[in-house]
Amino acid sequence: MDVRGTVAPGFEAVRDAFVRNFEQRGERGAAVALYHHGRKVVDLWAGTRDVDGAEPWAVDTVQVVRSAGKGVAAAVPLLLHQRGQVDLDAPVGTYWPEFKANGKERVLVRHLLAHRSGVVALDTTLTPEEAADQVSGPRAVAEQRPQWEPGTDHGYQAQTHSWLVGELVRRVTGRTIGRWVAEEIARPLGLDFWFGLPEDEAHRIGRIGPVEPPPAEGSGALRMRPKRSVVDAYGDPASLTRRAFGAIDPFPDENDPGYRAAELPASNGVATARGLARCYAAMIGEVDGHRLFAPATLTLARTEESAGPDRVLVVNTRFGLGYMLHGPSAPLLGPGSFGHPGRGGSLGFADPESGIALGYVTNGLQKGVTADPRAQALVRAVRSAL
Repeated sequence: MDVRGTVAPGFEAVRDAFVRNFEQRGERGAAVALYHHGRKVVDLWAGTRDVDGAEPWAVDTVQVVRSAGKGVAAAVPLLLHQRGQVDLDAPVGTYWPEFKANGKERVLVRHLLAHRSGVVALDTTLTPEEAADQVSGPRAVAEQRPQWEPGTDHGYQAQTHSWLVGELVRRVTGRTIGRWVAEEIARPLGLDFWFGLPEDEAHRIGRIGPVEPPPAEGSGALRMRPKRSVVDAYGDPASLTRRAFGAIDPFPDENDPGYRAAELPASNGVATARGLARCYAAMIGEVDGHRLFAPATLTLARTEESAGPDRVLVVNTRFGLGYMLHGPSAPLLGPGSFGHPGRGGSLGFADPESGIALGYVTNGLQKGVTADPRAQALVRAVRSAL
């Protein structure tokens, strides 16, 4: 396996795990980056840039990271709160009057970030074109009746998160979330990260697609059969799970340039592994003179707001304000870790106690929403190196 990049002394185990992902876990093309106390210690890439191609993954290859982008999106309202522009305990309708409809008058800003809004599915689904037009999505969630009393329970806002958080940011700042991230986060930190891939960067992106994981005996990892309730939820078109993930119908072609250019922070962030890792590193400390979160904001990000059975994912989940927290359904580095996986593989997270920030990007989408075996192999390797 021709692996390129750099590894600092003491972190060789991460390179070994990365190689084994190609040899044993069905990896096609991927990159991993790691920061330790603000210093980049791992930056590796290998395989092909397209899941179905032969051109090598390059140093500047970017990929759609699906829900791993939610962690970057969450930083925006938290930073607005840090700057005094958003009150987390204010009703969403304070900033977005049209949202105060059909039982959502008491939905708070913190409910959006903690997946407690109850607005997880749409009675009338959106076409891919409507989802991207920055009008139809916000209007649909503003008109939607919640699936439960807001604030009383939690369920993953798989697709509606795009318009719930994105429109809140636009109402507060007058800027789209993609523009805000570009101007206030990506540019100062020098990140390869976008909601809405610019046309002049489109030549760098690889094709993503589904891949079958290898048999258990060849993967080096124990594969557990999903619980019957989970299988049923994903298999039933009428279930809240299917409706939440199917708010856009038909499902968009994620390799379509129009989809990549849209600003859908729930699902279509585009990044390099080092872009994800560097962003999380700046959330927990200083990186080349830049820091995103003040200590109080970092506490908000990783203080538990939701825990227990998730009405959409049908497993137990834990959320802080905008971030998944370490637990059985999202195993990160340790109890204080926070971050976000992308369905199919990608992962970004930080662990303040160890000073670790990790970004992992892949073009081969395996089944699973949270604990991808390739990402978990890398996390275990990081743990062994500390």
